Amino acid sequence: MLRFITLSASLFLLMTTIATATNSPAGRKPSDKLYEIRIYHPTPGKYAEIVDRFRQYTTKLFEKHGMENIGYWTPTDTSRKELVYILAYPDKAARDASWKAFGSDPAWKEVVAKTEANGKLVAKVDQIFMKESDISPKVRVKAKSPARVFEMRTYTAAPEKLPNLLARFRDHTIKLFSKHGMTHIGYFLTTEPTAPDASGQSRLVYFLAHESEAAGKASFDAFRKDPKWIKAKEESEKGGPITGKVESVYMIPTDYSPMK
Repeated sequence: MLRFITLSASLFLLMTTIATATNSPAGRKPSDKLYEIRIYHPTPGKYAEIVDRFRQYTTKLFEKHGMENIGYWTPTDTSRKELVYILAYPDKAARDASWKAFGSDPAWKEVVAKTEANGKLVAKVDQIFMKESDISPKVRVKAKSPARVFEMRTYTAAPEKLPNLLARFRDHTIKLFSKHGMTHIGYFLTTEPTAPDASGQSRLVYFLAHESEAAGKASFDAFRKDPKWIKAKEESEKGGPITGKVESVYMIPTDYSPMK
């Protein structure tokens, strides 16, 4: 009887360990979805118009043609006249087919003719194609109230140091972000046709959510001063820095963003 109880306890411990690993970012299998960040730079004076066109027409037509609307944001820095959004697709072939159908849709052509009667709305579009990394939690499209402030962070690793950067996130950074009140949205690696960095590596692009921009900056200040982070950084950089460039953009969701 005692042996049965011991075996049962061991089995329970094993199942608990497996369940914990499966639910942790490093223990789950990444989705096969292709994600695309699109950054719209409006022609001068057309910022409000392009944001409104998405509100009234574009997001609905995207959905009609099988594109998954993830989130739509504008930078908190109002000098940056940009609309940033993310779409998801089953794969690259599905993405290309959806965009082809969208572009040839008479309803879309009608929208363009109506909204661009006084000139083009978009001057330039930047694209970033990504796949979930194995350190990412499951990407959940949630609208919370009050709406959160989001932060898009892009890391260019030092040459040949991307594995080291991912290992540091996996072993230390993600846990410390949680400790300091940051919400994980998703961690992605850029893919072709997005140009890799000069060393041929993918970039790490990830999204966090905060109560406000001030709260996000306060969380990062506390994170950087945390003795555990200082130690992890020092140990991981004994052979030299593992990050080459870090970019951060704070953003607020639009009123029509599925993720808020």
